[in-house]
Amino acid sequence: MPTAPNRRGPRRATALAVTAATSLLVGLLGPATAHADTPPADAIHSSNIEHVAHVPKPSTVRNVNSDLAFTGDHAIGGNYDGFVIYDISDPENTTVLTEVLCPGGQGDVSVSGDLLYFSVDYPRASEECGAPAVPTTDPDGFEGVRIFDISDKENPQYVAAVRTDCGSHTNTLVPSEDGESDLIYVSSYSPSERFPNCKPPHDKISIIEVPHDDPASAAVVNEPVLFPDGGNHGQPGLLLPTQGCHDITVYAEYDIAAGACMGDGILMDISDPVNPVVTEVVQDPNFAFWHSATFTNDAKNVLFTDELGGGGAPTCTEAIGPERGANAIYRIKGKKAEPVLEFASYHKIDRHQGDQVCVAHNGSLIPVPGQDFFVQSWYQGGVSVIDFNNPAKPKEIGYFDVDSRVEEGVLDNDTWSTYYYNGYVYSNDITRGLDVLKITDPRLRAAERVRFDELNPQGQQGYRPGR
Repeated sequence: MPTAPNRRGPRRATALAVTAATSLLVGLLGPATAHADTPPADAIHSSNIEHVAHVPKPSTVRNVNSDLAFTGDHAIGGNYDGFVIYDISDPENTTVLTEVLCPGGQGDVSVSGDLLYFSVDYPRASEECGAPAVPTTDPDGFEGVRIFDISDKENPQYVAAVRTDCGSHTNTLVPSEDGESDLIYVSSYSPSERFPNCKPPHDKISIIEVPHDDPASAAVVNEPVLFPDGGNHGQPGLLLPTQGCHDITVYAEYDIAAGACMGDGILMDISDPVNPVVTEVVQDPNFAFWHSATFTNDAKNVLFTDELGGGGAPTCTEAIGPERGANAIYRIKGKKAEPVLEFASYHKIDRHQGDQVCVAHNGSLIPVPGQDFFVQSWYQGGVSVIDFNNPAKPKEIGYFDVDSRVEEGVLDNDTWSTYYYNGYVYSNDITRGLDVLKITDPRLRAAERVRFDELNPQGQQGYRPGR
């Protein structure tokens, strides 16, 4: 299978980065005499998961599927060519409603009422949707966030674009204090003196404010520096040092955020959301690339993911082992103003994938009140359901792993984002399209009673039965 460009890993491949990644993997793979991995004997799905729908990637989407967001009876799937709106009013008969072509790379998406925010991380000649790509050395190239009005789901309108330094690799929706606007935390990284719009040190994020009554006036309102001391300067084996953040997850109800920032995992106080303050920093010699984060519903724990190999390498192997390319679960201790992240455990799928690209990637909580369950993408490792009620002993309790080595003729999965929304699991697969799953495990049945009007997984909401 051709390697997807950058997936959610390094945004600008350089000879140095490629060399570092190659050296890292060679070191981790160990001697050539290591035992070969074999696919699981029944690598389609566990008995507690049903594959209820599959929507092939539309022909207009020539590139990589990426993130997902949800609003009402619709799922929005980002991709490197734009986005697709799916009708999920009947999840088991999900259909494509609208396809929007607006290339720009990455395609991270967040939704807020009638507004959709879309990350552009590959420079274009202008802000227009049809603008061609330009070299990163072009000082006028556009990167940042595009804003669409999706009040008419069949006819979205392009409203505005906001430039940000280094573009937007990911974006996170943050409610404003007055409720009359949205704040967007924009994460980006990999600065270089060669790129005029992305010079080092890139130790900040951009914050965009979007007034609900005039989204066309959206603008950057702050660029807070998160790493005044430079952050993690790198260690042997790390893909890249801290040069910005890859992804930020906010939990506004608790005024906290967690940043996965390449060489560092961080907590932030966002009680003043325009001026976030870093309150805790943690590093881990087993983590090559701090990629994303998810809080538990009670905000007492946080799960970080490590995208070892940048999403382009086979890391779910016996040779690399269970502590790299994995999740790391931390307990949050201490006072709100001075929290302490206390390591609890690693978790990685033990279904070895041989030479298939596999590493921890995007996921979300399964909203079982009072319990901690997580559903997650692992690229060609498929979808995994994790029980981490005991943070020190997480375990996989279900999976969906389409594998042509087991069932001849199927298209291997390569899933980027997997999220639970209103009774079903949705997997945005890089190559297959959208897969819809139903979990039948009785331990997770209570989640079906939790309903959301909207879901941006990087903007967590608390939940309770009958919400």
